[in-house]
Amino acid sequence: MRSRARIGAPGGVWLTWVLRVALACGLGALGYGLGAFGLSGWEAAGVGLVAAGLIVAMGLQLEKMPAGGLVGGAVGVVAGLVCALLVVLVVSQMGVSEGARPLTGFFCLLVSAYLGLVLGAKSGLELSQRIEPSGTGESVSSSLKLVDTSVLIDGRIADICEAHFLDGTIGIPQFVLRELQMVADSSDTLKRQRGRRGLEVLQRMQKMTQVAVEILSDEAAPGMDVDRQLVELAKKRNAKIVTNDFNLNKVASVQGIAVLNVNQLANALKPAVLPGEPMRVLILREGKEANQGVAYLDDGTMVVVDGARRLINKTVEVVVTSVHQTTAGKMIFGRLDERSGEAATFKVSAAAAGARAGDRTRDE
Repeated sequence: MRSRARIGAPGGVWLTWVLRVALACGLGALGYGLGAFGLSGWEAAGVGLVAAGLIVAMGLQLEKMPAGGLVGGAVGVVAGLVCALLVVLVVSQMGVSEGARPLTGFFCLLVSAYLGLVLGAKSGLELSQRIEPSGTGESVSSSLKLVDTSVLIDGRIADICEAHFLDGTIGIPQFVLRELQMVADSSDTLKRQRGRRGLEVLQRMQKMTQVAVEILSDEAAPGMDVDRQLVELAKKRNAKIVTNDFNLNKVASVQGIAVLNVNQLANALKPAVLPGEPMRVLILREGKEANQGVAYLDDGTMVVVDGARRLINKTVEVVVTSVHQTTAGKMIFGRLDERSGEAATFKVSAAAAGARAGDRTRDE
């Protein structure tokens, strides 16, 4: 950490630029003094300054390049110099004047070294990207997450991104964007609202600073449905898929593609409830079976309470009897706490007695 601080400090930046200016002045003065390539003093100095500018430009590019690109660039420069020497030998055998040979050789070396650097760096980066997944078990593009249309319409992915549970790049393929636009333009009111909600969620994500949202232009073979295109693109990019679709989740998992399912994440974050634990719930409606009442937790989990049918729109104490996990989510079964049931019965009886007393008073 200390070494990085020194490099990024203002003093280190000034020193780097001073050295670059000194290099340019030195090469310019050397060319002026030696009269390189048979040129006059100022012309040779100009050639030295041009060479210094090219060296500085290549240095700036090398600072941003990963290790694989540096190695490939070094190999490419050596290969380029070897090719330049062969070209110079061929040129020397041709009818080129003695005064033009040094300048011709210099530019051959310079151009060959530059081309070798660019091509070698590009090849080194591509090779490192292919080797790294098999060597370390991690992919260079593993930080790319491809988003399905259902996730954008669902909207919870924006909250997940805001909570910093997703990092890297969020990829929105063009075919997903087109499908979302078709839903937003649908004649059905409900579908149109869902599509517009997905577009609003996408705009919200694009404004976030903690994630990078990228619109991908990759296209699959014509005639494929969106799910198949998403799977093929994930294979090509070695990326993960973020979806709510149960079928897409299974198809991608079978083909070895990592899937981030928002529904599974939501179920995993639901509080663990064990039989015998008490909880306080609001009975909202009747259950399917006789004498049952139904309540819901804050996360949407259904709670079926025996003996609570008469207590609709009342908050009661419940004792959990069992918990069942289904494909739709978690269901909790419980029974009315005896103390809560007695209290509620007492309140109902008292209210009824009060009503009867009021009627009796009015009659009198």
